[in-house]
Amino acid sequence: MRKLTIAFFFLIINQLIYSQDKTELITIEYSNINRTEIINKIEAVSAYKFYFQQDWLENNVLISGIYKDKTIKEILTEIFEDTNINFFIDKNRIILTQNSLIYDKLPDNYFGIKTLNSNNQTKLAKPIFFQQYDSINNSTLENTKAMTLVGKESIEPESNLYTLSGYIKNSKNGEFLSDVIITVKNTKISVSTNKDGYYILKLPAGINIIETESLNHKKAIRKLMVYSNGKLNIEISEKINQLNEITIKGKRKQNIRAAITGVTTIDAEGIKNIPLVLGERDVLKVALTIPGIKTAGEGSAGFNVRGGKEDQNLILLDNATIYNPSHFFGFFSAINPYTVNKVDIYKGGIPSEFGGRLSSVFDITSKNGNLDKFSGEGGIGPVTSNLTASIPIIKTKSSLFIGGRATYSGWILRSLKDEKLKNSEASFYDLFAKYNHKINKNNSIETTLYYSKDAYSITSDSLYKYSNRLVSLKWKHNFNERNKSELNITNSEYKFDIDYDSNNLNAFNFGYKLSESQAILKFNYLPNNSKHKFTYGVSSKLYNIEPGNLTPKKQESLLIPVNIDKEKGLESAGFISDNYKLTKKLLLDLGVRYSVFMALGRSTQKIYKEDFPLNEATVIEEKQFNNNQIINTSSGFEPRVALRYMFNDDFSIKAGYDKTFQYIHLLSSNTTQSPTDTWKLSDLNVKPQSGQQFSLGLFKNIEYEDLELSAEGYYKKSKNILDYKVGANLLLNENLETELLQGEGKSYGIELLVKKSEGRLNGWLGYTYSRAFIKLDSQFNEEKVNNGEYFATNFDKPHDFSAVLNYKFTQRYSFSANFIYQTGRPITYPIGKYVFGNAEYTLYSDRNKFRIPDYYRLDIGINIEGNHKIKKLAHSFWNISVYNLLGRNNPYSIYFITKDGQVKAYKTSIFGIPVPTITYNFKF
Repeated sequence: MRKLTIAFFFLIINQLIYSQDKTELITIEYSNINRTEIINKIEAVSAYKFYFQQDWLENNVLISGIYKDKTIKEILTEIFEDTNINFFIDKNRIILTQNSLIYDKLPDNYFGIKTLNSNNQTKLAKPIFFQQYDSINNSTLENTKAMTLVGKESIEPESNLYTLSGYIKNSKNGEFLSDVIITVKNTKISVSTNKDGYYILKLPAGINIIETESLNHKKAIRKLMVYSNGKLNIEISEKINQLNEITIKGKRKQNIRAAITGVTTIDAEGIKNIPLVLGERDVLKVALTIPGIKTAGEGSAGFNVRGGKEDQNLILLDNATIYNPSHFFGFFSAINPYTVNKVDIYKGGIPSEFGGRLSSVFDITSKNGNLDKFSGEGGIGPVTSNLTASIPIIKTKSSLFIGGRATYSGWILRSLKDEKLKNSEASFYDLFAKYNHKINKNNSIETTLYYSKDAYSITSDSLYKYSNRLVSLKWKHNFNERNKSELNITNSEYKFDIDYDSNNLNAFNFGYKLSESQAILKFNYLPNNSKHKFTYGVSSKLYNIEPGNLTPKKQESLLIPVNIDKEKGLESAGFISDNYKLTKKLLLDLGVRYSVFMALGRSTQKIYKEDFPLNEATVIEEKQFNNNQIINTSSGFEPRVALRYMFNDDFSIKAGYDKTFQYIHLLSSNTTQSPTDTWKLSDLNVKPQSGQQFSLGLFKNIEYEDLELSAEGYYKKSKNILDYKVGANLLLNENLETELLQGEGKSYGIELLVKKSEGRLNGWLGYTYSRAFIKLDSQFNEEKVNNGEYFATNFDKPHDFSAVLNYKFTQRYSFSANFIYQTGRPITYPIGKYVFGNAEYTLYSDRNKFRIPDYYRLDIGINIEGNHKIKKLAHSFWNISVYNLLGRNNPYSIYFITKDGQVKAYKTSIFGIPVPTITYNFKF
């Protein structure tokens, strides 16, 4: 304090010299040069000499200007208008300063002003700087770095409240960090960084102390002198025990403060502890332990979120859609976990910027490369191996992040007892690359490339192959601190092939392909009134689907070539939302989206008789549509409303309403999603799906126990949900609409969750009670199911309990366990038999009237982390786990065979024995 006071008064005394702004007028012109070059020009045409420190000037910024007969003060005011540079003119000398002003005299009443109180007595008021400095605890200041000056000091301040913004990043690898809480000491002001690591908050003028809070990173404290609006980027370091933290988090206090319900974040960095099948850590499989998210069975692809079908989930990787998110029959996700930063899952309130799906959004964000040094990560397991590398291209500005994963899984199939599977093969690989480049302080770009491929052969005469490919380009531009924009251009492709080579007469190749190209322009606006945060924009998506083609492999083949007409559609939307803070306790998130879908030609569409069932006999016309001609237009108004009321800092209630439309449908006659499922666009005969969801939730944090408690309830209604007639043929069907049924859906449930993020014992317990029904009713009996009444869907599992726990013995050793219990899914059983036309037939029950046995499974794991020596080639992490420790023979499906005149039931299981695994992970 003493040194600061001496330096402060020395500066003032040194400047108590007579100074003046010369009245000499200057004429100068410059174009696209930096500020140092401008200063040189001024010195060349005038008698002024500048004094400054070179690194204060942003010489990567080029500016232009024309001044004729202007004073030096006028010129410098414009040149340094958008910078933190102040200037002081002392005769022919011009002294530049950063942030602060130089005074040639003390401001009026600097040492205090006299005011009259009610007793007509006078008292001395200190200037704001000293008032604040004295009020701050000295022990707090000792833990901070030197004071950081923010903004530009002015003689007459514009406001008492200013905006501070910036990025939080990992000091080790330069990665921008999301969900870091920034709080202002001795106030209730706090914000969290967004998915790009960016934050913005309001601070009073003068001294402020801010600190960061993150689950996996050390706390950082900064002491600020705020003069005006400014930026502050903060680097924080990892905690030593980062690898032992559990994976799922509700953004800490964000679960209380945010308005939207049903939002969960999975941090990929912590999932190493969770025991998963065959040792493969997998962010999407971890999602299945979250209340409200299920799958039809073990090893199944796709998700059922709050009673929705698999096709009602929008799965995004860096804003590009992935249509088949699984490898190896659904055992692994198609996304390399070593390339994932985090996953935001929206299963309640879906922000208005997302559309095209009814149930949920899985917004997966990949890691950015290390801007400072070469680094990498990898893992070796019994089935797969991974390796990623981060390569700085231009230090502190750009980097390349690449990753690859491959499997050697054929030995699993060959080790099974079933003789038919001993000659089976299955393999997959995926490749990932991401380049990010910071052009300047207002512009940056990111581009992502991803490709995955699976090939498997269950029998020796057939080979199945499917692949995902996507490319994503993002350009972020900051107009100013309050206006930001983001342009995303993406392209996704999913295709599969079947190569059947049983004999020359029946050998064929079958192919299917779906591609999607999309552009999204999004803006974020923070008005001067900080009660509002606006997000708005437009999007457009073009679908191209090749529904299938069958080509005989041999000339002597008996098969007839088939090529189904291509499908094309354009889905466009506009959206806007306002995060409106009415009071400190009441927050509204108001959004709306309006979507339009146009089915486009070239196509042949059948017109059927009204009030008649759809079949070949009721076709009255075939309409031909030329290329890009509009076949049919559908549109929908999609309000999104969320409300949060905080009773106190640790307890809130939330409510929400969402309406959504979906214009693309998954065609699958299987119980679960499979690689050979196809997609169909809405057209003249297939209506778009629509859904509404009402949700209500209570959220409570217990700080001293580090517990997060939540209870959420929901009710959903859906229309035009796609289903199929019994025995439907979905592949290579030119009259596909005659096999389809569209009905109503409803689902409801309550989700309970208890989470503990830190401490020796951490993890979460989740329980869901939910029901999901569908009704397929029609005036025609052939289009009715179960007499047109509601019945349980294939994925209706009323009771779902999960426990994911981790106990840390030391910083290096921990024990993990998962336990999962679910009600068995519905199934249709044969209940008798009958004779008709001298033939015996099986009589089945109403659809999904019975259930397979309940499912439960216990997994355990031991985690051993390497030592934390700084000088070490690589930091290691071992996971030894046992999947299905109890050896529970959980049924995957039940099927029936008539043998010796009797109908016999058989069940299939995926893993009926304990599966031990050891996996080695490393970082360098």
